[in-house]
Amino acid sequence: MIIAKNCIVTLKYRVTDTDEELIDPGSDPIIYIHGGYESIFTPIEEALEGKSIGDSFKVALSAHEAFGDYNDDLLIRESLDNLPENLEVGMQMEGNDILYMVTEIQEDHAILDGNHPFAGLNLIFEGSVNDIRPATEEEIKNAAI
Repeated sequence: MIIAKNCIVTLKYRVTDTDEELIDPGSDPIIYIHGGYESIFTPIEEALEGKSIGDSFKVALSAHEAFGDYNDDLLIRESLDNLPENLEVGMQMEGNDILYMVTEIQEDHAILDGNHPFAGLNLIFEGSVNDIRPATEEEIKNAAI
């Protein structure tokens, strides 16, 4: 079987930056529905079209194609009076439909970052096709939502 529209694809993968620093070891496989459902980055999906089980792939993604460019406007300074008492660096909190990570805590304020942790990074996504199977009608219906 080859990868085509409406296939469920399982990938073994790893992600590095352009300096070959490991970003994501791919401990768990990626499973997605192929065919333009935006369940995987478009350049990766395009590179996988027509591949078979066991085939390998390597795709370079610009920051814009992956997790977006870093946006300084998503950094906010918030008074500790407005934040939970148990605040810790690395903690995530939701606000204004954005997931913020606490990156710094000062005496009277904290810095919250709404960027994805990989924003601004050019990435190399590589791996192999582990499995391919036809998607069920329900999987296709759910992917189209």
